[in-house]
Amino acid sequence: MADAHAKHHDYHLVEPSPWPIIGAVSAFVLAVAMIFAMHGQISWWWVMPGTIGVLYTMFGWWVDVIREAHQGDHTRVVQLHMRYGMIMFIASEVMFFVAWFWAFFDASLFYNEAAQFARVEATGGHWPPDGMEVFDPWHLPLLNTLILLTSGTTVTWAHHALLHNDRRGLKWGLWLTILLGLLFTAVQAYEYAVAPFDFAGSIYGATFFMATGFHGFHVIIGTIFLIVCLVRVYLGHFTPEQHFGFEAAAWYWHFVDVVWLFLFTCIYVWGNAGGHFH
Repeated sequence: MADAHAKHHDYHLVEPSPWPIIGAVSAFVLAVAMIFAMHGQISWWWVMPGTIGVLYTMFGWWVDVIREAHQGDHTRVVQLHMRYGMIMFIASEVMFFVAWFWAFFDASLFYNEAAQFARVEATGGHWPPDGMEVFDPWHLPLLNTLILLTSGTTVTWAHHALLHNDRRGLKWGLWLTILLGLLFTAVQAYEYAVAPFDFAGSIYGATFFMATGFHGFHVIIGTIFLIVCLVRVYLGHFTPEQHFGFEAAAWYWHFVDVVWLFLFTCIYVWGNAGGHFH
């Protein structure tokens, strides 16, 4: 009888879990609260219950995934399918940024039409708009590019060290990547603080802050992802044979790197060509 229920395959049959329903309800509550808050009908404090519910779901669900990995449920076949899932997630993120690049190129190549549609001031017939100071791409933006590219090399070093069971190199690589990610965020926050333009009233400012701001948000998410991986390294969770959590974080970080290269090239260098530098 016991043999009839024994597992004779490489697939993981997931146990019943409360997280999908809790996560769905929390996300719905969060979305509704944000809609009403943005319309000024309720206080922003009403956003907190949904936010807490989403964060609680993320924590609990991922703890369960880690427990399943330690139980041996994540076979080579399961890990392969998890990699497929991460690839699909990153592909969806690529399309997310395609939307912001599309908005930027539409505004910069068809500036007056875009300005009229967005109900903001016209650009004066060229891009960047007349009288607008923009960032010199070869100062802070170049510094942030070097910081992020360097972080890509350090996370690759950490991955290489993990594959060779070099725990010291893994920790050093992760620490450096996290510090560089925090430094990138600090430089971008300073750049926003001294920006000679704002989000409202300018199609240039709107497209600039939406594209670079969402990238900065992804850098923060990636940094948290890596911090969790670092904690798990100190807990001894990863092995050369089983380390999908770290691998997913490394893939995500390289994705953030590549997106920034496109942002730097298109928005800072090409988009600011001919403008008055701040």
